[in-house]
Amino acid sequence: MPHKTTKNRKATADAPIRKRTLPGLNIQAPWSQNILEGNKTIETRFYPLPKKYIGKEMFIIETPGKKGRFKARIVGTVVFGEPFEYDSEQSFYRDRRKHLVAAQSSDFTWESGKGKTKWGWPILKVEAFNLDLPARLKRGIIFTQHVF
Repeated sequence: MPHKTTKNRKATADAPIRKRTLPGLNIQAPWSQNILEGNKTIETRFYPLPKKYIGKEMFIIETPGKKGRFKARIVGTVVFGEPFEYDSEQSFYRDRRKHLVAAQSSDFTWESGKGKTKWGWPILKVEAFNLDLPARLKRGIIFTQHVF
């Protein structure tokens, strides 16, 4: 099922940016953009989403990866559903159209885990910002402070 994607208005004098503190998740470009555009409906990791974040709004912190030429930035929010474990390489690649990880194409393939369990985090809702916000560069799930 596709997730709900919305666009946030730019701040104006009549509509100031409100400050929020949310957990943030680092997601490399171009996967972050695929989430924001509704093309990627499952995020994959080598660990399950911690229970306290299921159904909770989180900032998407877009990171440049190895080839990017920009600093980490907050580009939107995401809400994940209940994570699930892929029980085989075949089941992982059956969901390729949902997670967009092709075999032998990146550091995020089944094989790159070297025996680690692969998890799927269903994407329930996304809000894409029209304005990128600077983010602190830390790994994993982090807490951002009053970003907007």
